[in-house]
Amino acid sequence: MSSQNAPNSDWEKKVTEYFKEKLKENNATNWVPSLNDVPVHYLKPNSLVKFRCMVQDMFDPEFYMGVYETVDPNTNARVLHFGKYRDVAECGPQQELDLNSSQTVTSERQTFYCVPVPGESAWAYISASQARVSPSTSYTPSRHKRSYEEDEDMDLHPSKQKEQHMGSGSDIHGCVEPKRLETEASAGHHVISPNCSPPLDLNFPLPGEKGPACLVKVYESWESFKVNDVLEVFGVLSVDPVLSIVNSEERDSSALDPMECMDTAEEQRVHSPPASLVPRIHVILAQKLQHINPLLPACLNEEESKSFVSNFMSELSPVRAELLGFLTHALLGDSLAAEYLILHLISTVYARRDVLPLGKFTVNLSGCPRNSAFTEHLYRLIQQLVPASYHLRMSIESMNQARFIPHKDYTANRLVSGLLQLASNTSLVIDETQLEQGQLDTAGVHNVTALGNLITWQKVDYDFNYHRMEFPCNINVLITSEGRSLLPSDCQVHLQPQIIPPNMEEYMSSLLTAVLPSVLNKFRIYLSLLRLLDYSISDEVTKAVEEDFVEMRKNNPESVTADDLHKMLLVARFLSLSAGQTTLSRERWLRAKQLEALRKARLQQQKCVNGNEL
Repeated sequence: MSSQNAPNSDWEKKVTEYFKEKLKENNATNWVPSLNDVPVHYLKPNSLVKFRCMVQDMFDPEFYMGVYETVDPNTNARVLHFGKYRDVAECGPQQELDLNSSQTVTSERQTFYCVPVPGESAWAYISASQARVSPSTSYTPSRHKRSYEEDEDMDLHPSKQKEQHMGSGSDIHGCVEPKRLETEASAGHHVISPNCSPPLDLNFPLPGEKGPACLVKVYESWESFKVNDVLEVFGVLSVDPVLSIVNSEERDSSALDPMECMDTAEEQRVHSPPASLVPRIHVILAQKLQHINPLLPACLNEEESKSFVSNFMSELSPVRAELLGFLTHALLGDSLAAEYLILHLISTVYARRDVLPLGKFTVNLSGCPRNSAFTEHLYRLIQQLVPASYHLRMSIESMNQARFIPHKDYTANRLVSGLLQLASNTSLVIDETQLEQGQLDTAGVHNVTALGNLITWQKVDYDFNYHRMEFPCNINVLITSEGRSLLPSDCQVHLQPQIIPPNMEEYMSSLLTAVLPSVLNKFRIYLSLLRLLDYSISDEVTKAVEEDFVEMRKNNPESVTADDLHKMLLVARFLSLSAGQTTLSRERWLRAKQLEALRKARLQQQKCVNGNEL
C-alpha cells in the first residue's frame, strides 16, 4: 500500500469496518481458510486467514514503521508507504528506504505467541472445519488432534513423539496428512528447521499435540487479551522468507535494527522463528471465544442465537434422559454415578468470592476397576462429549518427570509451557488407578501440590524464578481411583458396578457405535450450552432452604455441616441447570438432598465393608 500524499489514519478504521461487515455476510467466516486445518504451504502469502487459538505467551511490544518513505536514487522520486499488516518494508527494484525521512512514523504493535487450543477433541476440530475452502489444491484438511492410542503412548514418552510425526499421520477418519514438518510439528515440540540448530521447541502445553504455532500481531485493544484466552483471529498471513534470515548463521547484522542486537541469540531464535514453521498473522479482527464448541453459535447473546437456544431447551428433557442412559452404561450400570457425572460435566466457575472459586465441582470417582483400563475407556467417551480434554495418568514416574507448571525462561525471554496451561472449561481426567508406591522427588511434590491448588482454588502458580504469579483457571477435574483419592475433591462418588463386562474395550466401543451421530451432537450441545446459562435462587426458596437446614441440624447437629449445605446447594444448582431450569425449585432442592443422602450412604456402607476410611 502506498500513497503520494500524507497518510490519513481514517483508512485504518475503514479496513476494520469493511472486514467486520463482510464477515457477517452469508456465513462468510466459514469461507476464510483456517490455519487450524490448511497447512501453511497451501495458503497464499498476504491473504486473509483465520486461526482458532490459545494465547500461550505475550512478547514485549514491537515497534514498526507505520509510515515510511522510499526514494529512487536516479530520479529522486519519493513514495510514501504504509507498514501496517506487514513484516517487511516494501521497496521496488529502483527504490531505497529513506531511514532519515521526516515522514517516517513509528507505531507500536503487540505480539502474542499462539497455539491451537490444547487437547481440542477431534470431533470439535472436524466440525469446525466442515465448511471451508481449501485454496487452489485438492488437499484434504486433517490436522487431527491426538487420537486415543497416540495419547496413551505419548503421554509420558516424549521420545516417541518424534517418531510419531516422522510417519504419515492417518486418523480415524481416514484422511492422510502430507508428510510436511510444518504441519506435523508435534509436541516433543521439536522441529528441525534448515536454519536452526538446536531444534525449535514449539512450546505446546500438552504432549503429542499437532498444528501450527503462530505469532499473532495485534494493532489495537491488545490490553483486553491475556495469557490463556481462547481467540478467533482474522488477519493477513505473513510468511516472508526474509523473516527466517534472523535465524540464519550468516545473517548480516547491518540488516537488523541495532536495538534488536541487544537480544540474546536464544531470544532471537524464539521470537523470530522461520515463518514456514511459525507463520505470522497480522490481526484485522480478533474476538475472545465464550466456548469452542462448533455446534453452538459463537455468541449466545445475539438475537439470532436466541432462537437456537430456545429450540434446544424445548427438547432438553429427552436429551438429558438419553445422556443419563448413555453414561449409566459407561459407568457399568451405575445410574447414581451417572447423575453426578452429568453435574460435573456442566459445572463451571461462575464467580469468585475473595479467593474462593464458586461453581467448581471436582468429582472423585472411587471404586474404579484397576486392571481393565476402565479409566482409559471412560476418558475416550468423555473425549467424544467435550470440546477439549486431557487424560493425565498419575504414576510416580510421570509426577517426577512431567512439566506441570509453566515457567519463565529469562534467557529466551519466553514462558515455557506446562501441562496445566489449559484453556477455560477443559476437562482434565486424572487416573490414579495405576499409581503404585514409590518416592516423589522435589519436582514430583511440586507437581502434586500444583494439582491440589488447581482443584481447590482453580489457579495455577506460574514460576517466574524470583516469584510466582497466580493464573486463575476454570478446569473441570474428574479423578478416578480405587480408594479415596490422594488429591482433594468436592465430591466423592463410590462406583457400584452392576455389570462387569468380560471385554471392557469391546463393551465401551459398542456404546459409542450404538449412539446415532445426531444424538451424540445433541449431547455435545447440551453439555456446552448448560455451562453458559445464568442461574439464581429466589428469596422465597433461599428462606425455605435455610429453614430446612436448621431442621436437619435439630436432630443431629454433627450430621449436617455448613460445608454439607454448600455441597447440596451446588448439587441443586447443577441439577436445576441439567433440567434446563435457571432457578431453584422446591422439587429440585429435595432431589438434590436425596442424591446427596444416597451418595453418603454408599460411602458409609463402603467404610463398614472395608473397616477403614475410604
